[in-house]
Amino acid sequence: MTAKRRRLSRAECVNQEDREETPAQILRGAILRFFGRFDLMQIIPLALLLTVGMLFVHSTGQQVGGHHVELFNRQCVYLAIGVALWFLFILIDYRWIGLFSTLFYPAVVLILIFVLFYGPLRNNTKRWIDIGPVSIQPSEFGKMAVLFSTAWLASLKRVNVNKIHWIALIVGLTFVPFLLIYKEPDLGTAIVLIPLTAAILFAANLRWLYIVLIVVLVGVSVPVVYMNMKTYQKERIRTFTDPNYDRFGRGWNAIQSEIAIGTGGMTGKGYRNGTHTTLGYLPPKVADSDFIFPVIAEETGFAGAFSIILLYGLLLFSILRTALLAPDLFGRYLCVGISAILLTHVFINIGMCIRLVPVTGLPLPFISYGGTFLVAMMCYLGIAQSVYAHRNDTSRLDLNN
Repeated sequence: MTAKRRRLSRAECVNQEDREETPAQILRGAILRFFGRFDLMQIIPLALLLTVGMLFVHSTGQQVGGHHVELFNRQCVYLAIGVALWFLFILIDYRWIGLFSTLFYPAVVLILIFVLFYGPLRNNTKRWIDIGPVSIQPSEFGKMAVLFSTAWLASLKRVNVNKIHWIALIVGLTFVPFLLIYKEPDLGTAIVLIPLTAAILFAANLRWLYIVLIVVLVGVSVPVVYMNMKTYQKERIRTFTDPNYDRFGRGWNAIQSEIAIGTGGMTGKGYRNGTHTTLGYLPPKVADSDFIFPVIAEETGFAGAFSIILLYGLLLFSILRTALLAPDLFGRYLCVGISAILLTHVFINIGMCIRLVPVTGLPLPFISYGGTFLVAMMCYLGIAQSVYAHRNDTSRLDLNN
């Protein structure tokens, strides 16, 4: 019996020696584990969209001239900040965001209130906070606050979204920033909060009865919202329903956008050869921001425009795939909410450029000029990457364990 144990012991020692890794194998394993944290299905379309955005922000600035030439340098700074935060969120366990949201949400609400009373008035709106030479748009933080708080609340084990009081709390968390952003007024950004919350509730298995009731309530509230809209917002809707109502005024951008897209043909006029931007048919103040998609379509044609839409499709697919791979409900709801934000922006921006929806002033993610928006979108994708990086991990931060 003793000899048998001795033989087993020797065999175990041999196996232990076989299992010992060489320094090269250890290094290889560490490299694979590091790069395994990154989802290439997200990184590749993201890198391509950012490249396109930087190219066309630069080209429109050169064609338009004036202070728009400097916007490219500013966008480079914002992109550097966004990439740094993207990496930071990948390294941080996303589950900390749930606890952080309990402080972040009330802080954002206070900032939004501050903007309404003390923000600088620009074009009859109060949407920004000036910090030295930098202007920050707090409404972007409002979207973050709603995303973090609703996703975290819906993921808690004791929370049942099919109970009236929990639905009321989640809707209330959405309504407060919605009202404050709407009062700025910034209807476009406020609208994004609705599909964001709806997507999270749907992912949390909200009953169809409640979904129908919410749809009915939204439909009933539309006339009320319309009655309380600013005059220019009502004019946008009227121009959308009747393009000839103000074709040389509020309808000008949408009409010229549609023409620019149509004149691009299949392959476009060539990079920096678009005439609508150069000749000023697309006003300089929107050519590199809300209406940058027509510039791309005119210069790259249907092939380029379709490629942009395809890249967004791949990006959305990667985020939703990460939602399925998430190790907990909080990660899943975060990814679902991020995909809702991205899809809403893409649909409304491209939709208003082809007169599918009224002009609302929402930028095109990763392509349009806009510092706070670009940084916020990079943060969202950094969070999605964090969920992907921790897809096989368990954590004490998961309150449902």
